[in-house]
Amino acid sequence: MHLQEIFIAGTGTTSDAIVWTMAELLNHPTIFKRARQEIRDLIIGSGNNNRLVEETDIPNLHYLQAVVKEALRLHPPVIAAPRVCREACRVGGFDIPKGVAVALNVYSIARDPEVWANPDEFSPERFLQGKVEKGFQANGFAAFGGGRRMCPGSNLAFTVICYAVAAMVQCFDWKVADGEDGVRMEASLGMTMSLAKPLVCIPQLQVCFDQSQMEVSSL
Repeated sequence: MHLQEIFIAGTGTTSDAIVWTMAELLNHPTIFKRARQEIRDLIIGSGNNNRLVEETDIPNLHYLQAVVKEALRLHPPVIAAPRVCREACRVGGFDIPKGVAVALNVYSIARDPEVWANPDEFSPERFLQGKVEKGFQANGFAAFGGGRRMCPGSNLAFTVICYAVAAMVQCFDWKVADGEDGVRMEASLGMTMSLAKPLVCIPQLQVCFDQSQMEVSSL
């Protein structure tokens, strides 16, 4: 693998995942508000509600994790995972000889109606139930690949995506530029799957902290 490919695989996929997640949140304001409330409830419960969300908070932000997983399901940065068969096998009624290269259609697997209810619907709640609650290799969820050759940086990438999204959700409202009502979700295919039209939005600062406590602490 060339150095350029390693760089793109380690950065382009993560940045695309962040953009897709924010795009879905902008198109679903109720889900956005629920994700923000979870962050604020956690911060207040920590006994110090005058701080920003931290990376160590991510394991306790279950709904935020579900939001990111749902975005990864609908918009996997890499839509196909190439593999080479080490031995002859039979899959789905097809004989695959040893040494043949195959590509697993991650995009189609993630939208298979036999696996997912309402597969084209953005519904983070599905990741708070049953077999898909934890892990990256649940049936039908293959955003990071699967098996022994799944992405070795999956845990790091997932944490980075969650942390970036949490930081943008906690203290900012976002308005789509150009006066549009929502984000257009058409995709552009290249090394990774990106939004066809770059996401351009305007942040609007919101009150993150308890203002009364801030005034007392500043005296």
